[in-house]
Amino acid sequence: MNLLDTKNNKDNFSGFRKISTLFITDDEFKKIEKASVFLNFKKGETILKQGGAPTHIAYLQSGIVKFNFQSPESGKNTILTLVSAPKILGGANLFYKDNNLFSIVAVEDCEVFLIEASVLYELFKNNGNYSVAVFQMASEMFKKSILNFISVANKQKEARIADVFIYLAEEIYSGTSFRLSLTRKEISEFACCSVENIIMTLSKWQQEKIVSFSGKNFEITDIEKLRYISRVG
Repeated sequence: MNLLDTKNNKDNFSGFRKISTLFITDDEFKKIEKASVFLNFKKGETILKQGGAPTHIAYLQSGIVKFNFQSPESGKNTILTLVSAPKILGGANLFYKDNNLFSIVAVEDCEVFLIEASVLYELFKNNGNYSVAVFQMASEMFKKSILNFISVANKQKEARIADVFIYLAEEIYSGTSFRLSLTRKEISEFACCSVENIIMTLSKWQQEKIVSFSGKNFEITDIEKLRYISRVG
């Protein structure tokens, strides 16, 4: 994790500014800027930690992150969802004040603004519309995680894996050809199955010309077949 020059990166905060200043004044937004630090997280580094105090909310400027939940009982890790920039992260952590419900971890190198939660709380107290707007921005990703768990609960392994790759193409990489940021283990944690299931399924799909991959380079060559697998699974 590297601390970057916040002054030189204020323009990167323009997306959050644009939405915020619909509800708060420029002077109020300056309070947010003063309470923010701009950080560069390397792949695998933790941005917000499960169980830690929810002292900050994060604005993801660039990169991809995963939301990790580790079971206190079994130690098993589950990926709740994946998010690509630009997004507000940790909304549930912010509004649940006791502790962070999950960890947010960089899947690839990321640029992040960490904003002191106390400053946002004060603005929320005085402006209910702003608090609702920020919560709506932060909660969109949780709809995706809920849909993922519906898939996990109701579908067979192959259909769940199909859902993961459809999600990657449509929500993370915005295309059917991409350089895969996730390891096979991370894919298994997202699809809630074993690494062996991932390896066998991808090998099968490659033979059936549904996907093509070499190393990290990945292409979905027949996304309609993946959608079919998802539907019938």
